[in-house]
Amino acid sequence: MLAVAGSSIAIFWQGAFCFGFPGVMGPYWQGIFHVGRGPIGNILFFVLAPVGIFSFFVGRWQERWGTRRMITIGALICGLNIVTAAFASNISMLYLWAFLHGFGGCFIYIPALTTVQRWYPRRRGLVSGMVNMVFGSSGAIMAPVFAYMLESMGYVRMNIAMAAIASVVGVSAAQLTETPERVGLSKPEPQEGEESPSGRGVPLTVAEAIRTKSFWFLWLTMALQGAAGIAMVTLSTAFGLSRGLTMEFAVVILTVFNVTNGSSRILTGYLSDLVGRNSTMSITFFAAGGAYFALPHVNSLEASALLAAVIGFAFGTLFAVSAPLAADCFGLKHFGAIFGLVFTAFGFVSGTIGPSLGGYILDASKGNFLIVFTYLGIFCVLSGFFARRVLPSRSR
Repeated sequence: MLAVAGSSIAIFWQGAFCFGFPGVMGPYWQGIFHVGRGPIGNILFFVLAPVGIFSFFVGRWQERWGTRRMITIGALICGLNIVTAAFASNISMLYLWAFLHGFGGCFIYIPALTTVQRWYPRRRGLVSGMVNMVFGSSGAIMAPVFAYMLESMGYVRMNIAMAAIASVVGVSAAQLTETPERVGLSKPEPQEGEESPSGRGVPLTVAEAIRTKSFWFLWLTMALQGAAGIAMVTLSTAFGLSRGLTMEFAVVILTVFNVTNGSSRILTGYLSDLVGRNSTMSITFFAAGGAYFALPHVNSLEASALLAAVIGFAFGTLFAVSAPLAADCFGLKHFGAIFGLVFTAFGFVSGTIGPSLGGYILDASKGNFLIVFTYLGIFCVLSGFFARRVLPSRSR
Protein backbone atom coordinates (compact mmCIF):
# COMPACT_ATOMS: atom_id res chain seq x y z
CA MET A 1 0.00 0.00 0.00
CA LEU A 2 3.03 2.32 0.06
CA ALA A 3 2.53 3.27 -3.57
CA VAL A 4 -1.14 4.11 -2.91
CA ALA A 5 -0.22 6.16 0.16
CA GLY A 6 2.60 8.00 -1.60
CA SER A 7 0.46 8.76 -4.65
CA SER A 8 -2.39 10.00 -2.47
CA ILE A 9 -0.19 12.30 -0.38
CA ALA A 10 1.58 13.67 -3.45
CA ILE A 11 -1.69 14.49 -5.18
CA PHE A 12 -3.25 16.22 -2.14
CA TRP A 13 -1.77 19.66 -2.76
CA GLN A 14 -2.39 19.50 -6.49
CA GLY A 15 -6.08 19.01 -5.73
CA ALA A 16 -6.18 21.63 -2.96
CA PHE A 17 -4.75 24.34 -5.21
CA CYS A 18 -7.07 23.31 -8.07
CA PHE A 19 -10.41 22.71 -6.31
CA GLY A 20 -10.15 24.86 -3.18
CA PHE A 21 -7.83 27.77 -3.85
CA PRO A 22 -9.60 29.48 -6.82
CA GLY A 23 -13.03 29.17 -5.22
CA VAL A 24 -11.94 30.86 -1.99
CA MET A 25 -9.66 33.44 -3.59
CA GLY A 26 -11.98 34.30 -6.50
CA PRO A 27 -13.86 37.14 -4.75
CA TYR A 28 -10.55 38.46 -3.33
CA TRP A 29 -8.98 38.48 -6.81
CA GLN A 30 -12.05 40.20 -8.28
CA GLY A 31 -11.62 42.98 -5.74
CA ILE A 32 -7.90 43.60 -6.06
CA PHE A 33 -7.73 43.22 -9.85
CA HIS A 34 -11.12 44.87 -10.57
CA VAL A 35 -12.38 42.10 -12.87
CA GLY A 36 -15.69 40.24 -13.32
CA ARG A 37 -16.54 36.58 -13.00
CA GLY A 38 -15.49 35.82 -16.59
CA PRO A 39 -11.78 36.58 -16.10
CA ILE A 40 -11.83 34.65 -12.80
CA GLY A 41 -13.44 31.68 -14.57
CA ASN A 42 -10.56 31.79 -17.07
CA ILE A 43 -8.19 30.80 -14.27
CA LEU A 44 -9.48 27.23 -14.42
CA PHE A 45 -9.16 27.28 -18.20
CA PHE A 46 -5.46 28.02 -17.77
CA VAL A 47 -5.18 25.25 -15.16
CA LEU A 48 -6.71 22.76 -17.58
CA ALA A 49 -5.10 23.85 -20.87
CA PRO A 50 -1.65 22.40 -20.05
CA VAL A 51 -3.39 19.18 -18.99
CA GLY A 52 -4.60 18.90 -22.56
CA ILE A 53 -1.20 19.78 -23.98
CA PHE A 54 1.13 17.71 -21.82
CA SER A 55 -0.77 14.69 -20.41
CA PHE A 56 0.02 12.51 -23.42
CA PHE A 57 3.70 13.40 -23.30
CA VAL A 58 3.91 12.78 -19.56
CA GLY A 59 2.38 9.35 -20.16
CA ARG A 60 5.19 8.63 -22.64
CA TRP A 61 7.94 10.10 -20.43
CA GLN A 62 6.73 8.04 -17.50
CA GLU A 63 7.29 4.82 -19.47
CA ARG A 64 10.90 5.90 -20.01
CA TRP A 65 11.87 7.63 -16.75
CA GLY A 66 9.55 6.15 -14.14
CA THR A 67 6.75 7.29 -11.87
CA ARG A 68 8.90 8.50 -8.96
CA ARG A 69 10.81 10.98 -11.08
CA MET A 70 7.67 12.32 -12.75
CA ILE A 71 5.80 12.88 -9.48
CA THR A 72 8.84 14.54 -7.86
CA ILE A 73 8.99 17.05 -10.71
CA GLY A 74 5.27 17.68 -10.45
CA ALA A 75 5.34 18.18 -6.68
CA LEU A 76 8.09 20.78 -6.96
CA ILE A 77 6.32 22.70 -9.71
CA CYS A 78 2.91 22.70 -7.98
CA GLY A 79 4.41 23.62 -4.62
CA LEU A 80 6.88 26.32 -5.51
CA ASN A 81 4.65 27.84 -8.18
CA ILE A 82 2.18 29.14 -5.60
CA VAL A 83 4.71 31.94 -5.02
CA THR A 84 3.71 33.21 -8.49
CA ALA A 85 0.15 33.70 -7.23
CA ALA A 86 1.46 35.31 -4.04
CA PHE A 87 3.16 38.15 -5.90
CA ALA A 88 0.73 38.47 -8.82
CA SER A 89 0.21 42.12 -9.66
CA ASN A 90 -2.41 41.57 -12.35
CA ILE A 91 -4.77 38.90 -13.67
CA SER A 92 -2.26 37.79 -16.32
CA MET A 93 0.16 36.67 -13.60
CA LEU A 94 -2.63 34.60 -12.08
CA TYR A 95 -3.09 32.97 -15.46
CA LEU A 96 0.63 32.17 -15.47
CA TRP A 97 0.31 30.58 -12.03
CA ALA A 98 -2.69 28.57 -13.25
CA PHE A 99 -0.89 27.35 -16.38
CA LEU A 100 2.19 26.26 -14.44
CA HIS A 101 0.02 24.53 -11.85
CA GLY A 102 -1.77 22.56 -14.56
CA PHE A 103 1.57 21.71 -16.14
CA GLY A 104 2.97 20.43 -12.86
CA GLY A 105 -0.22 18.52 -12.14
CA CYS A 106 0.24 16.45 -15.30
CA PHE A 107 3.41 15.01 -13.75
CA ILE A 108 1.43 13.84 -10.72
CA TYR A 109 -2.03 12.74 -11.82
CA ILE A 110 -1.38 10.37 -14.73
CA PRO A 111 1.69 8.68 -13.12
CA ALA A 112 -0.15 8.29 -9.80
CA LEU A 113 -3.08 6.50 -11.44
CA THR A 114 -0.75 4.36 -13.51
CA THR A 115 1.34 3.12 -10.59
CA VAL A 116 -1.56 2.18 -8.30
CA GLN A 117 -3.31 0.24 -11.07
CA ARG A 118 -0.10 -1.62 -11.83
CA TRP A 119 0.26 -2.60 -8.16
CA TYR A 120 -3.38 -3.70 -7.88
CA PRO A 121 -4.60 -4.71 -11.38
CA ARG A 122 -7.61 -6.60 -10.00
CA ARG A 123 -8.75 -3.66 -7.86
CA ARG A 124 -8.27 -0.87 -10.36
CA GLY A 125 -11.47 0.93 -9.46
CA LEU A 126 -10.79 0.78 -5.73
CA VAL A 127 -7.19 2.04 -5.79
CA SER A 128 -7.93 4.66 -8.44
CA GLY A 129 -10.82 5.76 -6.25
CA MET A 130 -8.57 6.02 -3.19
CA VAL A 131 -6.10 8.30 -4.95
CA ASN A 132 -8.89 10.29 -6.55
CA MET A 133 -10.67 10.61 -3.21
CA VAL A 134 -7.68 12.45 -1.77
CA PHE A 135 -7.38 14.52 -4.94
CA GLY A 136 -11.00 15.64 -4.79
CA SER A 137 -11.49 15.95 -1.03
CA SER A 138 -8.35 18.04 -0.60
CA GLY A 139 -10.32 21.06 -1.80
CA ALA A 140 -12.98 20.48 0.87
CA ILE A 141 -10.33 20.15 3.56
CA MET A 142 -8.34 23.17 2.51
CA ALA A 143 -11.05 25.63 1.40
CA PRO A 144 -11.94 26.69 4.97
CA VAL A 145 -8.24 26.59 5.87
CA PHE A 146 -7.42 28.93 2.98
CA ALA A 147 -10.23 31.26 4.05
CA TYR A 148 -8.95 31.30 7.65
CA MET A 149 -5.32 31.80 6.64
CA LEU A 150 -6.25 34.63 4.28
CA GLU A 151 -8.00 36.37 7.13
CA SER A 152 -5.37 35.72 9.79
CA MET A 153 -2.05 35.77 7.89
CA GLY A 154 -2.70 37.88 4.84
CA TYR A 155 -2.49 36.83 1.21
CA VAL A 156 1.28 36.84 0.61
CA ARG A 157 2.34 35.15 3.86
CA MET A 158 -0.30 32.46 3.43
CA ASN A 159 0.91 31.57 -0.06
CA ILE A 160 4.57 31.43 0.92
CA ALA A 161 3.75 29.10 3.81
CA MET A 162 1.70 26.86 1.52
CA ALA A 163 4.51 26.76 -1.06
CA ALA A 164 7.01 25.46 1.52
CA ILE A 165 4.65 22.87 3.00
CA ALA A 166 3.37 21.56 -0.33
CA SER A 167 6.86 21.20 -1.83
CA VAL A 168 8.37 19.28 1.09
CA VAL A 169 5.39 16.96 1.58
CA GLY A 170 4.93 16.29 -2.13
CA VAL A 171 8.56 15.47 -2.88
CA SER A 172 8.80 13.19 0.17
CA ALA A 173 5.68 11.27 -0.82
CA ALA A 174 6.87 10.87 -4.42
CA GLN A 175 9.69 8.59 -3.28
CA LEU A 176 7.13 5.87 -2.46
CA THR A 177 5.42 5.78 -5.83
CA GLU A 178 7.52 3.70 -8.21
CA THR A 179 5.82 0.96 -10.26
CA PRO A 180 6.43 -2.72 -9.34
CA GLU A 181 8.42 -3.37 -12.52
CA ARG A 182 10.95 -0.69 -11.61
CA VAL A 183 11.52 -2.00 -8.09
CA GLY A 184 12.24 -5.51 -9.28
CA LEU A 185 8.77 -7.05 -9.03
CA SER A 186 6.69 -8.42 -11.86
CA LYS A 187 2.95 -7.79 -11.88
CA PRO A 188 1.44 -9.74 -14.81
CA GLU A 189 -1.31 -8.20 -16.89
CA PRO A 190 -4.63 -9.86 -15.89
CA GLN A 191 -6.17 -12.19 -18.41
CA GLU A 192 -9.16 -11.04 -20.43
CA GLY A 193 -12.29 -10.41 -18.39
CA GLU A 194 -11.05 -11.89 -15.11
CA GLU A 195 -10.79 -8.78 -12.98
CA SER A 196 -13.64 -6.48 -13.94
CA PRO A 197 -17.39 -6.70 -14.45
CA SER A 198 -16.84 -4.46 -17.46
CA GLY A 199 -14.72 -7.15 -19.03
CA ARG A 200 -11.42 -6.34 -20.63
CA GLY A 201 -10.35 -5.98 -24.21
CA VAL A 202 -7.01 -6.80 -25.73
CA PRO A 203 -4.17 -4.33 -25.02
CA LEU A 204 -4.06 -1.64 -27.69
CA THR A 205 -1.44 0.76 -28.89
CA VAL A 206 -2.16 4.48 -28.91
CA ALA A 207 -2.83 4.44 -32.65
CA GLU A 208 -5.22 1.50 -32.30
CA ALA A 209 -7.06 3.05 -29.36
CA ILE A 210 -7.87 6.33 -31.07
CA ARG A 211 -9.47 4.42 -33.96
CA THR A 212 -12.13 2.94 -31.66
CA LYS A 213 -15.56 4.43 -30.96
CA SER A 214 -15.03 3.78 -27.25
CA PHE A 215 -12.09 6.17 -27.14
CA TRP A 216 -14.14 9.03 -28.55
CA PHE A 217 -17.19 8.35 -26.40
CA LEU A 218 -14.90 8.42 -23.36
CA TRP A 219 -13.30 11.61 -24.68
CA LEU A 220 -16.72 13.28 -25.02
CA THR A 221 -17.73 12.09 -21.56
CA MET A 222 -14.58 13.60 -20.08
CA ALA A 223 -15.13 16.89 -21.92
CA LEU A 224 -18.79 17.45 -21.01
CA GLN A 225 -18.98 15.98 -17.51
CA GLY A 226 -15.60 17.53 -16.75
CA ALA A 227 -16.98 20.94 -17.74
CA ALA A 228 -20.10 20.48 -15.63
CA GLY A 229 -18.04 19.47 -12.61
CA ILE A 230 -15.14 21.90 -12.73
CA ALA A 231 -17.49 24.84 -13.30
CA MET A 232 -18.79 24.47 -9.74
CA VAL A 233 -15.35 25.33 -8.36
CA THR A 234 -15.82 28.98 -9.27
CA LEU A 235 -19.63 29.14 -9.62
CA SER A 236 -20.51 27.70 -6.20
CA THR A 237 -19.42 30.63 -4.04
CA ALA A 238 -20.68 33.13 -6.62
CA PHE A 239 -24.09 31.43 -6.57
CA GLY A 240 -24.18 31.53 -2.78
CA LEU A 241 -23.33 35.23 -2.74
CA SER A 242 -26.06 35.88 -5.33
CA ARG A 243 -28.54 34.32 -2.92
CA GLY A 244 -27.60 36.81 -0.21
CA LEU A 245 -25.29 34.55 1.76
CA THR A 246 -22.16 35.91 3.40
CA MET A 247 -18.81 34.66 2.11
CA GLU A 248 -18.50 32.43 5.16
CA PHE A 249 -21.70 30.58 4.27
CA ALA A 250 -21.19 30.72 0.49
CA VAL A 251 -17.95 28.78 0.96
CA VAL A 252 -20.03 26.00 2.54
CA ILE A 253 -21.50 25.22 -0.91
CA LEU A 254 -17.99 24.85 -2.35
CA THR A 255 -16.90 22.79 0.65
CA VAL A 256 -19.84 20.38 0.37
CA PHE A 257 -19.24 20.05 -3.38
CA ASN A 258 -15.63 19.12 -2.68
CA VAL A 259 -16.58 16.72 0.13
CA THR A 260 -18.66 14.58 -2.20
CA ASN A 261 -16.25 15.19 -5.06
CA GLY A 262 -13.64 13.47 -2.92
CA SER A 263 -15.66 10.93 -0.93
CA SER A 264 -17.54 9.58 -3.96
CA ARG A 265 -14.32 8.55 -5.65
CA ILE A 266 -13.47 5.63 -3.41
CA LEU A 267 -17.12 4.53 -3.19
CA THR A 268 -17.87 4.61 -6.90
CA GLY A 269 -14.42 3.27 -7.76
CA TYR A 270 -15.12 0.24 -5.55
CA LEU A 271 -18.69 -0.13 -6.85
CA SER A 272 -17.46 -0.05 -10.44
CA ASP A 273 -15.31 -3.13 -9.68
CA LEU A 274 -18.51 -4.91 -8.62
CA VAL A 275 -21.36 -3.69 -10.81
CA GLY A 276 -19.65 -2.20 -13.86
CA ARG A 277 -18.03 1.07 -14.87
CA ASN A 278 -20.66 2.19 -17.39
CA SER A 279 -23.67 1.90 -15.11
CA THR A 280 -21.85 3.56 -12.21
CA MET A 281 -20.94 6.55 -14.34
CA SER A 282 -24.22 7.05 -16.17
CA ILE A 283 -26.46 6.89 -13.07
CA THR A 284 -24.45 9.53 -11.22
CA PHE A 285 -24.25 11.76 -14.32
CA PHE A 286 -28.03 11.69 -14.80
CA ALA A 287 -28.45 12.62 -11.13
CA ALA A 288 -26.07 15.57 -11.54
CA GLY A 289 -28.08 16.77 -14.53
CA GLY A 290 -31.22 16.81 -12.39
CA ALA A 291 -29.37 18.69 -9.64
CA TYR A 292 -28.23 21.37 -12.08
CA PHE A 293 -31.77 21.80 -13.44
CA ALA A 294 -33.09 22.27 -9.89
CA LEU A 295 -30.32 24.51 -8.53
CA PRO A 296 -31.49 27.87 -10.01
CA HIS A 297 -34.85 27.43 -8.30
CA VAL A 298 -33.61 27.09 -4.70
CA ASN A 299 -32.65 29.84 -2.30
CA SER A 300 -31.66 28.20 0.97
CA LEU A 301 -28.13 27.22 1.91
CA GLU A 302 -29.25 23.70 2.79
CA ALA A 303 -30.89 23.01 -0.58
CA SER A 304 -28.02 24.60 -2.51
CA ALA A 305 -25.46 22.53 -0.63
CA LEU A 306 -27.45 19.31 -1.16
CA LEU A 307 -27.65 19.83 -4.92
CA ALA A 308 -23.98 20.84 -5.08
CA ALA A 309 -23.21 17.60 -3.25
CA VAL A 310 -24.92 15.59 -6.02
CA ILE A 311 -22.92 17.43 -8.68
CA GLY A 312 -19.71 16.87 -6.73
CA PHE A 313 -20.53 13.17 -6.37
CA ALA A 314 -20.81 12.82 -10.16
CA PHE A 315 -17.62 14.80 -10.75
CA GLY A 316 -15.73 12.51 -8.41
CA THR A 317 -17.19 9.48 -10.16
CA LEU A 318 -15.90 10.74 -13.49
CA PHE A 319 -12.31 10.69 -12.29
CA ALA A 320 -12.54 7.56 -10.16
CA VAL A 321 -14.10 5.38 -12.86
CA SER A 322 -12.85 6.79 -16.17
CA ALA A 323 -9.25 5.68 -15.53
CA PRO A 324 -10.04 2.00 -14.79
CA LEU A 325 -12.59 2.03 -17.61
CA ALA A 326 -9.85 3.17 -19.98
CA ALA A 327 -7.60 0.40 -18.64
CA ASP A 328 -10.40 -2.15 -19.17
CA CYS A 329 -10.88 -0.98 -22.75
CA PHE A 330 -7.31 -0.41 -23.88
CA GLY A 331 -5.07 -2.32 -21.43
CA LEU A 332 -2.35 -1.13 -19.07
CA LYS A 333 0.64 -1.44 -21.39
CA HIS A 334 0.18 2.04 -22.86
CA PHE A 335 -2.33 3.33 -20.30
CA GLY A 336 -0.44 6.54 -19.46
CA ALA A 337 -0.25 7.72 -23.07
CA ILE A 338 -3.81 6.68 -23.98
CA PHE A 339 -5.41 8.15 -20.86
CA GLY A 340 -3.29 11.25 -21.41
CA LEU A 341 -5.00 11.66 -24.78
CA VAL A 342 -8.43 11.15 -23.19
CA PHE A 343 -7.46 13.87 -20.74
CA THR A 344 -7.00 16.35 -23.57
CA ALA A 345 -10.80 16.65 -23.49
CA PHE A 346 -10.69 17.88 -19.91
CA GLY A 347 -7.73 20.13 -20.62
CA PHE A 348 -8.76 21.76 -23.88
CA VAL A 349 -12.56 21.67 -23.71
CA SER A 350 -13.87 21.46 -20.13
CA GLY A 351 -12.28 24.66 -18.87
CA THR A 352 -13.51 26.63 -21.88
CA ILE A 353 -17.15 25.50 -21.94
CA GLY A 354 -17.43 25.16 -18.15
CA PRO A 355 -16.08 27.89 -15.83
CA SER A 356 -14.90 30.31 -18.54
CA LEU A 357 -18.09 30.33 -20.63
CA GLY A 358 -20.23 30.22 -17.49
CA GLY A 359 -18.47 33.24 -16.04
CA TYR A 360 -18.89 35.31 -19.20
CA ILE A 361 -22.58 34.35 -19.49
CA LEU A 362 -23.12 35.48 -15.90
CA ASP A 363 -21.41 38.80 -16.62
CA ALA A 364 -23.46 39.33 -19.80
CA SER A 365 -26.77 38.26 -18.22
CA LYS A 366 -26.25 40.19 -14.98
CA GLY A 367 -25.94 37.02 -12.91
CA ASN A 368 -28.60 34.78 -14.50
CA PHE A 369 -27.65 31.36 -13.15
CA LEU A 370 -30.66 29.69 -14.85
CA ILE A 371 -28.95 29.86 -18.25
CA VAL A 372 -25.62 28.56 -16.99
CA PHE A 373 -26.95 25.76 -14.81
CA THR A 374 -29.35 24.57 -17.54
CA TYR A 375 -26.66 24.06 -20.15
CA LEU A 376 -24.37 22.42 -17.60
CA GLY A 377 -27.22 20.05 -16.71
CA ILE A 378 -27.60 19.13 -20.39
CA PHE A 379 -23.88 18.32 -20.47
CA CYS A 380 -24.41 15.88 -17.57
CA VAL A 381 -27.29 14.10 -19.28
CA LEU A 382 -25.38 13.73 -22.55
CA SER A 383 -22.39 12.37 -20.63
CA GLY A 384 -24.61 9.75 -19.04
CA PHE A 385 -25.54 8.42 -22.48
CA PHE A 386 -21.99 8.60 -23.83
CA ALA A 387 -20.56 6.70 -20.85
CA ARG A 388 -22.74 3.71 -21.67
CA ARG A 389 -21.11 3.44 -25.10
CA VAL A 390 -17.55 2.99 -23.81
CA LEU A 391 -16.92 -0.76 -24.21
CA PRO A 392 -13.76 -2.95 -24.26
CA SER A 393 -12.32 -3.99 -27.60
CA ARG A 394 -12.31 -7.72 -28.20
CA SER A 395 -9.90 -7.79 -31.10
CA ARG A 396 -7.33 -5.61 -32.77
